Amino acid sequence: MFKYKLALFGLASALTFAGCSKRPASDVITTSNSTPEVKKVTSVGVVNAQPQTAEIAAGTSGEAVVRLVIQKGYHVNANPPTYPYLIATELEIKPGDGVTVGKVTYPPPITGTFAFAEKPLAVYEGTTEIKAELKADKTASKGNRSVRATLRIQACDDQVCYPPGTVDLQIPVTIK
Repeated sequence: MFKYKLALFGLASALTFAGCSKRPASDVITTSNSTPEVKKVTSVGVVNAQPQTAEIAAGTSGEAVVRLVIQKGYHVNANPPTYPYLIATELEIKPGDGVTVGKVTYPPPITGTFAFAEKPLAVYEGTTEIKAELKADKTASKGNRSVRATLRIQACDDQVCYPPGTVDLQIPVTIK
């Protein structure tokens, strides 16, 4: 009987103290295994790539645009980068479905000074655009299609660079 009363007292005490120390649910973010969630920064998570529709008449050239929206407080390395060991922002477009790819043009960089670099670096911040020449074959059928592309980026903040990442894209193309 004594063991039963002692166990009941222990349970009642535990519930009382647990109720007093409870924090509002909005103050605590937990994962399924009840550990605090830590926001992990990734290059792909910091940059939003937005392909714009390219309109091209059959047998002519046009321009594809991929808009990069880089979160405030971060930057990506320009193309070409300041140092050869830095990973440049790079757009690679695959030809296909009557569309071939010409020159890719990168925006002019801005220059920034960062704690981890000896001299200022050429970077992109905020919103910027990468452009590429596309050509529609003379025999390309009219209508909508898309060409595959990959965007390689390495995001950094003012202290550190994060592992590079690759974003798979579909660039919409309308052949007129």
